[in-house]
Amino acid sequence: MTMKTLAILSKRKMSSGLVSSRILKRMKHSSFLLRSIAGKVVLVSCSLAAFTLATPRVNVLAQQRGPVQRVVQGKVMDKSDAPLQGAVVYLKDGHSLAVKSFISGDQGGYRFGQLAQNTDYEIWAESNGKKSSVKTISSFDSKNQFFINLKVDSGK
Repeated sequence: MTMKTLAILSKRKMSSGLVSSRILKRMKHSSFLLRSIAGKVVLVSCSLAAFTLATPRVNVLAQQRGPVQRVVQGKVMDKSDAPLQGAVVYLKDGHSLAVKSFISGDQGGYRFGQLAQNTDYEIWAESNGKKSSVKTISSFDSKNQFFINLKVDSGK
């Protein structure tokens, strides 16, 4: 080989080496970017999985409903367990001291809804000047539905 041929070949090798090194650098850089993006995706996925496992499960429907309200209902009866129509049932809020009333129906039934969970209540009935015993609903009772029958000695 002549010197001229060697010079041409070495230039080609150098230029191809430069091209190769540029391509390798770009490939390494692309590979690094892909690895860093993949690492971030994996990190976010693991974080979400850990957060999901760490948080308590809450029923979606319960979240849409809002806070659970309590209900108290029952019947007003006389001393012989017959229903008392027209008796007045009182419900006293232990927090605000407000009193709600309900007039019992044909079968002596009454119902109070939308009672707060964190409030104590007192309930009683009156008919013809006679009063039932006072019953208490405690804020510490976890029930949401109360069935309380009230007995009034109406003198009938």
